[in-house]
Amino acid sequence: MPTLQTLFDASAQRHRNHLCPRQVLGVRMGLYAGELLGLDLPQTDKRLYTFVESDGCLTDGVAVATGCWWGSRTMYLMDYGKTAATFVDTLTERAFRIWPAVESRQRAYDYAPEGLDRWHAQLVGYQNMPTAELLQAQTVTLALSLRTLISHHGGRVVCDGCGEDIINEREVRRGGQVLCRACAGNGYYQLPAVDSVRSVLCPA
Repeated sequence: MPTLQTLFDASAQRHRNHLCPRQVLGVRMGLYAGELLGLDLPQTDKRLYTFVESDGCLTDGVAVATGCWWGSRTMYLMDYGKTAATFVDTLTERAFRIWPAVESRQRAYDYAPEGLDRWHAQLVGYQNMPTAELLQAQTVTLALSLRTLISHHGGRVVCDGCGEDIINEREVRRGGQVLCRACAGNGYYQLPAVDSVRSVLCPA
């Protein structure tokens, strides 16, 4: 298993050799999940699945500690804006949600050299603080189907609306049609008006 410092270094490399407190928290949370679930991490398979509740620095720390990555489809963003994550053993479906103890910000000063500002005290303190003081964990049950979310490899259909491929069973079937979520009216973007498209394609 890699050392704690090796994991911090790996996370920092993903941030142009810059380490921040939330990356440290992500590493510590990931390792704690391994202890609670009895898994050797970082994983080399896809047994562990992680739901992170914010994007950014935290996710890189979690990723290097657990081996869960966006690219391997073992990490999913539930954008609650929280420094928290839920770790699921896909074989047993045991799950733990882990987050920093509210008192950990202040406790960080006890584990860092005197005179450091809050950011640097947290950076150092989070690395040295005992897990029991730094993190909290709770057993949870997922309110969604993990099997449906993970889907199966190789599935592909074509949207009857836009003609684009849809993978991972994310299509919507309505009135005999197969639609992507955007064509079904659940898109995160809107298409421009026809006149606007023409002006872009054929500028004056």
